[in-house]
Amino acid sequence: MISNNSFSFVINKELPGTLARTGIISTPHGTIKTPAFIVVGTKATVKAMLPEQVKEIGAQAILANAYHLFLRPGPKVIEEAGGLSTFMNWDGPTFTDSGGFQVLSLGIGYKKVLSMESDRYDEDSTIARPSKRMASVTEDGVTFKSHLDGKLHHFTPERSIQIQHELGADIMFAFDECTALQNSYEYQRESLNRTHRWAERCLVEHHTQSRERTNKPYQALFGVIQGAQYKDLRREAAKFLGNLPFDGYGIGGALEKKLLPDIIGWVNEILPKNKPKHLLGISEPDDMFAAIEQGVDTFDCVSPTRTARNGGIYTPTGRINILGAKYRFDYQPVCDTCDCYTCKNYSRAYLHHLFRAKEILASILASIHNERFIVSLVDRMRETIISGDYHDFRDEWLASYYQK
Repeated sequence: MISNNSFSFVINKELPGTLARTGIISTPHGTIKTPAFIVVGTKATVKAMLPEQVKEIGAQAILANAYHLFLRPGPKVIEEAGGLSTFMNWDGPTFTDSGGFQVLSLGIGYKKVLSMESDRYDEDSTIARPSKRMASVTEDGVTFKSHLDGKLHHFTPERSIQIQHELGADIMFAFDECTALQNSYEYQRESLNRTHRWAERCLVEHHTQSRERTNKPYQALFGVIQGAQYKDLRREAAKFLGNLPFDGYGIGGALEKKLLPDIIGWVNEILPKNKPKHLLGISEPDDMFAAIEQGVDTFDCVSPTRTARNGGIYTPTGRINILGAKYRFDYQPVCDTCDCYTCKNYSRAYLHHLFRAKEILASILASIHNERFIVSLVDRMRETIISGDYHDFRDEWLASYYQK
């Protein structure tokens, strides 16, 4: 294991009767107080927001996407600019995912992933027909066509790690295969074993890159737990990867919402307690409460800004559609309990007008609010774990938000 003095994780407070805890992740670009919501900036930008606005809403870190940045502008461009943080003018910690989900989901399925080795197709499913798929999985890696221009590329575990080192994020994720719920148990096991072999290869390449790039800050590498909804596979993954020298762990894969707490609990009971856990692609409030109680430290999701761009506004009493006619003459703040720039200065009627007029400012103001709403919610979770009021806060907050 490469020794480093710039990345660490310290647990500060634990919540009795649960796996929840607060802590601090230290990186070369600053610290992250956990639990924390990590804002997604897929292409080195949080959609419809300036980096300065992302900082103002209280975000501690940004997660970018290795697949998209590989295609455009290219990792060399970002490396020569001084790394991801410098390139996008963000002075805090950064994450990059491996690109594994994107090369598969964009190449094989419309929303979820199915292996090229399977011919299963359902007209009502989210899986592309075999003849239309743009990616294939082998032991070596994934061959895929760019969704931008159709050019053929090949990602191996080694190439993914090389790209992420060039991007220069503080925290990276190992290259993995994200399966779909449609895959059989047999294929899930085959895929899991392959992901574990890829994880070992990622570690070898990570150590090589770290030794060769001594002029660069240390970059932490997280292993990714797969296994779909099978308890034996999830626990097997946690045991195998938990024994490897990763700096932390990501929990990924397709799953049903109702099983999310169980799945996180299965793996976090096994994974090393003293290493941070990141839940990939989750931001629904009830899911975040459940995940924190099972020991998750950080989350990321595109949902706040994506919802905002479609007129969805988070409020303490649930999500509203600001395009609704009833908001035309509603001069209340967008959310009267929120302290963000949007809510301090603009009304629901104004935001309704912007969306109806298809003005760019609509997405900007809505995104500022939604990101602040989720970031501050997770901040409150952290604060109430420390104060001992977590359970009361959770019960009151969820009762209000999901009252309908």
